[in-house]
Amino acid sequence: MFPTSKGNPFSAPEPALGYLYQPRYALFQLLQLPEETTCFIERDDDIDFSDPEEGRILASLKHKAPGDTLTDLSPDFWKSVRIWLDYYLKENHSTPFVSFFLFTTGNVTVGSFLEAFLPNAPKDETLTKRVSDVLAKSKSKTIQKTKDLLDELPKDKWLDFFRRITIFDNQERIQDIPRRIIDGKLRTVRPQFRRPVYERLEGWWFNACVDLLSGKRREPLRGSEVSEMLSSITEQFRKESLPIDFEYAEPENGVHPDSDRRYFVRQLRAIGLHSDRIRRAILDYYRAFQQRGSWQRENVTLTGELEQYDDRLVDQWARLREIVFGDLADDSPEELLQTTGKKLLNELSTSDRQSLRIRTGVTATFVTMGSYHMLANEDVPRVYWHPRFKERIADILYGEMP
Repeated sequence: MFPTSKGNPFSAPEPALGYLYQPRYALFQLLQLPEETTCFIERDDDIDFSDPEEGRILASLKHKAPGDTLTDLSPDFWKSVRIWLDYYLKENHSTPFVSFFLFTTGNVTVGSFLEAFLPNAPKDETLTKRVSDVLAKSKSKTIQKTKDLLDELPKDKWLDFFRRITIFDNQERIQDIPRRIIDGKLRTVRPQFRRPVYERLEGWWFNACVDLLSGKRREPLRGSEVSEMLSSITEQFRKESLPIDFEYAEPENGVHPDSDRRYFVRQLRAIGLHSDRIRRAILDYYRAFQQRGSWQRENVTLTGELEQYDDRLVDQWARLREIVFGDLADDSPEELLQTTGKKLLNELSTSDRQSLRIRTGVTATFVTMGSYHMLANEDVPRVYWHPRFKERIADILYGEMP
């Protein structure tokens, strides 16, 4: 983003933070509300919560600059009132289970009329007169729109409408919410993994919000979904497992099995593997490479664990190779050599042996096979598929491609 001047009336940071605040704050609230709660974003208000017991809540969110306050004639409050009033009028005042909440990072000024809308503040019969008195002081065109709309509401409905409004001030700022979620909901996760768990949860959540806002998703977001996803992500950080983030990832530049010149691809061509199988191998290689790098960056693997895993894969490959290649003769024809190489690759590709897993809970095939292709891609490959690889290494790795 280009820098903007503090005095620039078109400065974008605060409005941008406000838009980002909505999904993050919605996630924060859903983690605290009952799992039956559902949520829409940008429907009848910034956030629209529904709960079987509490009914519906239309929530306006205001992420203000540090130190901002709400006074009697704060536009933030009266703009929200206009949104709620419009909904209330359209529903013909027959909305017994709807509440209107304003969540703001600012503070209601001490002594302000708005203190009447803070949680647990009494809303008696004098409230409507106080509303009228405050609005009478305003010369704002913005607030005038609210006054005009309020004139459409019968006086005997004013108290019912304004009693539905609650202001929650001094709310968490956008940068503070991750820490609140981590401290409040991730205590069962080992401390070093709490941030990665949160980041994965929020990544999933933001994608779900995009689907909702773009119309790709029609049904509301659910608290139960959040709980299930958090549980699923947390399970990946248990001692017997590791997080899987790249299972469906693909290289930005695409996959080109017929022109790829890397060693592991050349090895696969040497055993006559078809392009579709080579494409799968390239994807496995890419995903394993990315996943292993992510594990190292996030320190989720133990010191030397990946190296020990590679050594174990080489050992398992060598044991199986001795069995599969055992019946070959010195003069075995090339067709048989290629078929035998494919058999070795296929045995490892379809094996469900735990000895091929980095940890018992990591069952993603791309981790195992991608790691094998990484070993086959080393300057001096530690695994190979063609039975005569050592004798033909120069031709297989460096020869002209067909």
